[in-house]
Amino acid sequence: MTEPTILHAVFTAKPGAADRVAALLREFAEIVRAEEGNVVFDATRLVDDPDRFFVYEVYRDEAAFQEHLAASAGVPFNAALQELIVEPASILTFLRRV
Repeated sequence: MTEPTILHAVFTAKPGAADRVAALLREFAEIVRAEEGNVVFDATRLVDDPDRFFVYEVYRDEAAFQEHLAASAGVPFNAALQELIVEPASILTFLRRV
């Protein structure tokens, strides 16, 4: 059995951009959740710091994750997100189940 690809992404909205980031994430989440290899795509905001976002993603396996990366919807999403966040890109952390 192959291992799922699990990761989380964190990023901070620029001042005044948090609601636009949230809307962008809601739209993108619907697209990602429809991908055949996606298991989980949960986009959340920190309660104590609503400009900070935490996205938890699980893909069936590495091949499904690579398909996600190659999907055409990711390019405009990432370009728009990059304009709205403090960091140069989402900070990704890959995880492994215990």
